[in-house]
Amino acid sequence: MSYHPDDSSVQLQTSPAYFALVKAANTIGYFSLLWLTGRFLDHNLDWQLATGCVLISGCWLILTRIKIDHLLQTYFDILSRLEVQFPVIVGITMSFVATLTHSHPYCRYVALAEIFGWLYIWILYRRNKALFKKQGYGPVPQDTWIKPPLRVLFPGDLLLTSGNVAKNLHESVGHAEMVLKSPDDKWYLFSSYMVKGACLNPIEEVTGDGFRGHYVGLHLHQPWTEEQQAAAFQKAVDMVYVNQQWAARENIKIAKTVGLLPIPQTWKDRLVKALHATGYDWFGTFMGRIAPDRWTCIGACVELYKRMGVKTNHYGTGLLGFGTTLFDPILPVRFLSDPAFDLILKRDQKERSDAVPSRDQQPAH
Repeated sequence: MSYHPDDSSVQLQTSPAYFALVKAANTIGYFSLLWLTGRFLDHNLDWQLATGCVLISGCWLILTRIKIDHLLQTYFDILSRLEVQFPVIVGITMSFVATLTHSHPYCRYVALAEIFGWLYIWILYRRNKALFKKQGYGPVPQDTWIKPPLRVLFPGDLLLTSGNVAKNLHESVGHAEMVLKSPDDKWYLFSSYMVKGACLNPIEEVTGDGFRGHYVGLHLHQPWTEEQQAAAFQKAVDMVYVNQQWAARENIKIAKTVGLLPIPQTWKDRLVKALHATGYDWFGTFMGRIAPDRWTCIGACVELYKRMGVKTNHYGTGLLGFGTTLFDPILPVRFLSDPAFDLILKRDQKERSDAVPSRDQQPAH
């Protein structure tokens, strides 16, 4: 089923202060437990074996129980699955070791209680797994409409597709495109590609029969009016232009810099070709930054949503949630749980009309 939190929860989740606080606490908690576990296993803590095992298992159990609702909701993200699997393995192993050592009976009782607690977590995890199905290289909710046809899409929808990135991350989707409609009623997809930067392509390149692979769709929870649709298309055109101008300036700089090198001209030509800027943000692939003039695929979509006033979750904020962007790339799969969107399900059989109605007349998704 498609889960969507209530409006008050959405407002809280998308507030910068709340997000930064929760992410910082989460990061500090995990790193502290990893450090504590490592110190204990290396015999750097003056703890008895049973006591240490019970304490560390208990800490992992408390943290995992606090986060379990969120982790089950975001099961499609490989990091969420690992945040359940790893603590369960570590915790139940240490609790089991504590029950076998010669220690105070109370310590054994606590260890047994922890084992039951971990089994409860694992049962929840396995039950939740049944709500998802494997699509490509990762899971999606069972009722997800794979490759929804053009007739059910609306301007502002987000399409998440399969590809090499999804394969490498063992996830169902790894590329993003935004559905847009031009003032002359032509449908496009807006994204950024490694080989050509930001671009607008005919929507049939993904929704047509020639597309190899699969995609899932997300409706905007608050559909756009016709005025917003037109504004979004114009903003996308402007972003493509800005991106092309940046790439042109960057290639001039590259050519000048390479031209100063004391190497043969054939080497210079090869180097210029290898360093050619397309407009794609390669650093953004590994970091969560969103530059003003170059983007990754999902970065371009996030930037356009931001310019349109769509309030999404905060992405690419770094490990502690305070805007560092380090080691925190924006992954398309995480938008499956973003409160700004509703996943298109098989039971959503509503067809769009040629002219999308205004927000007040828009059918519920």
